[in-house]
Amino acid sequence: MDNPIVMRAIELVACLVFFFLGWAIGRRFIRKELAASKQEAARIIADAQKEAETLFKEKMLELKDEQLHLRSRFETENRKKQDELTRMERALRDREVSLRQKTEELDKKTKEADRLIQSNTQKEKSLQQKQQRIETLETEAEASLERIASLSKDQALTELKESLLDKAREATAEMVKEMRDQARLQANREAKEIVIAAIQRSAADHAVESTVSVVPIPNDEIKGRIIGREGRNIRAFEQATGVDIIVDDTPEAVIVSAFDPLRREVARLALERLMADGRIHPGRIEDLVTKCEKEMQEQLVQVGEAACHEAGVSGLHAEMVKLLGRLKFRTSYGQNILQHSIEVAHLTGLMCAQLGLDAKMGRRAGLLHDIGKAIDRFTEGTHVQIGAELAKKYREPKAVINAIAAHHGDEEFTSPIAVLAQAADAVSGARPGARRETLEIYIQRLQKLEEITSSFRGVQRSFAIQAGREVRVIVEPEKITDAVAETIALEIAKKIESELEYPGQIKVTVLREFRATSIAK
Repeated sequence: MDNPIVMRAIELVACLVFFFLGWAIGRRFIRKELAASKQEAARIIADAQKEAETLFKEKMLELKDEQLHLRSRFETENRKKQDELTRMERALRDREVSLRQKTEELDKKTKEADRLIQSNTQKEKSLQQKQQRIETLETEAEASLERIASLSKDQALTELKESLLDKAREATAEMVKEMRDQARLQANREAKEIVIAAIQRSAADHAVESTVSVVPIPNDEIKGRIIGREGRNIRAFEQATGVDIIVDDTPEAVIVSAFDPLRREVARLALERLMADGRIHPGRIEDLVTKCEKEMQEQLVQVGEAACHEAGVSGLHAEMVKLLGRLKFRTSYGQNILQHSIEVAHLTGLMCAQLGLDAKMGRRAGLLHDIGKAIDRFTEGTHVQIGAELAKKYREPKAVINAIAAHHGDEEFTSPIAVLAQAADAVSGARPGARRETLEIYIQRLQKLEEITSSFRGVQRSFAIQAGREVRVIVEPEKITDAVAETIALEIAKKIESELEYPGQIKVTVLREFRATSIAK
């Protein structure tokens, strides 16, 4: 037993036994796994086949539904197209019937026209024959008249025309003069009644502002504080406001001087607040002036709204309302433009109401007729041009734009409201005390008025009377007839309107006096 060879043989046999045993067990295990794998594969294949059959059925159902939907839509579209074709065929049949009827009517009219043309042709031939006969008779009559009167045809016609023209001129002149006198009397009478009624119903206060404002102060000691050390306060104030401050010996008062009333009002308010506050130095001056300027802008809107309310005008653009407020600080010949505009609005509205026109539109045109004066100091052009542009910019009615553009004769009147606005403007400016002018301007206006009237042919002398409201012209009676005198009066009035600026209106009176003197001895 201790033989090594035997031991090795036993070990070898044991290894072979274990090897074959392991191989048999492994093979059996592999067969079981393979059988299980085959069953699992068969199950998976069966499930896949079932799922595939299910998906196939679902897709088939979806395809059938899609096919039904497409078939239904196709049938619907096909039905619509068939209906459209049917309708078009019906319309074509109706059109063919209509065309056939029109063709028949056209044939009838063509035949009727041919018949009328033939008839007219025959009538034309007959008329030509008659015309030839008339021309022959006229030639024979003219020859007979020439033999009797010993005048040619042209000579007779010339004498007849001259005679008829002279008679027509005389009759026309008499008729025109009579109609003009009647129209003038009637128009003057009605116009006076309308204007007087409007003036009586509209009263206005003519308060004139000067170029200075007097600011009261509590005591004279504050004058030094206003001036400041070496004049720094007063210089800062004048620079910030653009006005002149006059501190003189006037007791308890300081004078604010400026040609711009708006700046002067801002300066007055700022100076009053500085004195009430007590802190007067350049920094405080600038702050208060800036604050007063903002408050003044708000006040302009309030003043404009109050003016609209007083004039009975509504619906104006906000910028137009603000511009109306600026007119409170604008004057012309010493007359406050805002008060003048309100008065013109009332006068125009009253005259429109009496004439059966739109009184609301009349008040609107009267209130805005001088709106251009609110910014004419800062904008190029006349206040008429500026006002018309503003009215167009803020979409005012055409009647209002024409009233603004034509109230000084720069454009033609397109609306009776514009004519009434011009008349109301003249009435407001011609009220006693409404406007003022310096003595130098007044004398220059009278001299220019007399120069204009003396420049016409046949004028002997001319006199400006009633403070330039009327000019009387004496003409030479040997050279100027009554009809020509009336023409001269109209031409003088037109020349005055085009060359002279004046408040209100000027009456032109032409005097023609002829005296025949003889001495009996």
